Amino acid sequence: MPGSIPPQPSTTHALSGATIAQAITARTFQGVGVSPGRIVASIRQMPKPVDEPPLGERLDAGASQDDAVASLRTAAQAVHDELKGRARTASGDGRAVLEATALMAKDTMLLNSAAKLIKAGSSAERAIWEAGASVAEMLHNLGGYMAERAMDVLDVRARIVAELRGVPAPGIPSAAAPFILVAEDLAPADTATLDPATVLALVTSGGGPQSHTAIIARSLGLPAVVAAHGVDTVADGTEAYVDGAAGYMAALPTVEQRAAAAAWEENSAVLAGFDGNGTTADGHLVPLLANVGGAKDAVAAAALGAQGVGLFRTEFCFLERDTEPSVGEQAAAYKAVFDAFPGKKVVLRTLDAGADKPLPFLTDATEPNPALGVRGYRTDSTTPGVLERQLEAIARADSASGADVWVMAPMISTVAEARRFASLCAAVGLTNPGVMVEVPSAALSAAVVLREVGFASLGTNDLTQYAMAADRQLGPLAELNTPWQPAVLRLVQLTVEGSALEGNNKPVGVCGEAAADPALAVVLTGLGVTTLSMTARSLAAVATVLKTVTLGQAQDLAHLALSAPSAVEAREWVRAKLPVLGELGF
Repeated sequence: MPGSIPPQPSTTHALSGATIAQAITARTFQGVGVSPGRIVASIRQMPKPVDEPPLGERLDAGASQDDAVASLRTAAQAVHDELKGRARTASGDGRAVLEATALMAKDTMLLNSAAKLIKAGSSAERAIWEAGASVAEMLHNLGGYMAERAMDVLDVRARIVAELRGVPAPGIPSAAAPFILVAEDLAPADTATLDPATVLALVTSGGGPQSHTAIIARSLGLPAVVAAHGVDTVADGTEAYVDGAAGYMAALPTVEQRAAAAAWEENSAVLAGFDGNGTTADGHLVPLLANVGGAKDAVAAAALGAQGVGLFRTEFCFLERDTEPSVGEQAAAYKAVFDAFPGKKVVLRTLDAGADKPLPFLTDATEPNPALGVRGYRTDSTTPGVLERQLEAIARADSASGADVWVMAPMISTVAEARRFASLCAAVGLTNPGVMVEVPSAALSAAVVLREVGFASLGTNDLTQYAMAADRQLGPLAELNTPWQPAVLRLVQLTVEGSALEGNNKPVGVCGEAAADPALAVVLTGLGVTTLSMTARSLAAVATVLKTVTLGQAQDLAHLALSAPSAVEAREWVRAKLPVLGELGF
């Protein structure tokens, strides 16, 4: 696992040193750090899930099957409406997760399966429970992104049962004081509504570094550790210390750990601002951009000093719809983001539907392996016209705004795909076409791919899972699924090298989660990446660390990481050369 557990000095003199060491070791839980920060607080365990309805539970004698089906559909609609209402007040990743989960509450396969069981005599609660289990098992067996949707189904199932019973839905516990939330894992809908004023840190025994839990924790700036086996057995109310950078939780915090948490709080106040100037110590410019999912995110990112947008996710326009939004609707939504960055770069990603973002009018939910299926740019081959209309909307918004708009397609694998995307952009007057490098083939053939377009942006989340053949959502594969893998860093290097070959000289940015890791941001800069895009909350930390190294030092650290035999050693070797990380708690 990445990082090592710092020494745990004793604060109790009644026990021998050996006894204390054994006790501390037994109460320390190593996992994978996914969002930095050091916190001391009492823990609150996620409440136990909704109880399963009794096996074989039947409709009450004389009860109407039609009434039971109607009650089920009413409950499902109520769950949908509640999740949709929460989505309206959320933003970015949280909003997208809530909208996707709300869709599951209206899933026809789930509700029709439950209705059939009711017609066979089952109670409504038992029917939705069994139907949910069947749908979740089907999704799990499909693997990849669809396996992650299984959790959505089980979450929705529990919410519908709670609605039928007239009891509160499962969710994040309440407490008189802020706390560390500990769970086996969180349902996407719960993760999406985490309140940093209440939840100070997040620790799960399951999940992976690119799970919904990890991604949203980073976007909220919550210290977080995933895949920390055993944390869900710690007693509720236990005081604990969480180190989101080193990736562990310890019960019975030591004096040293309390001091580290206090120092983190002080440093966080110092790092609250970003002066809008990403640069190394010797003046090498590294523009720091933000990842956004809508106008609300864009306004917040601009307020935090982002130098532009490196990833504008456009899926928010399409989720929770049975039909494609009009060109006019899209153009208005895009312009609202562009208007937050007048005169600055905004890199928009065209619709990345498929896999974990299925759309009824565009994607096929029955694909055997959706992560390797028709997603992103590929949907244009099966449902032509959607991409062209989106590009028309982007061009319309571009012409009415003052932003410097760049447009990139996700899931580009070949030169022919890059060439055609560039021609589609040109047809509507968009002059800055680019590609996402998420598929290893695009990295390996970057020199020829970049002849066709003006830039590339590395999506390190997908690039890592495809390079390592490791589902990014799975906790047991967390050690494989890290962008610190030397093989993944080599793909980044090949992309940058390809951008300079044959007179290309095309910019290559990173918009995946790797850019938000201050140590990895230094390595990426050393590899020649020209811009870094991240959740806006990470801008100040990355900027602070970048300013402590020269470009030459960053290049040396990149070479060191590439030469490491494993991801663990690559990370440890680089961090050992960056003492500022420990001083700041990163």
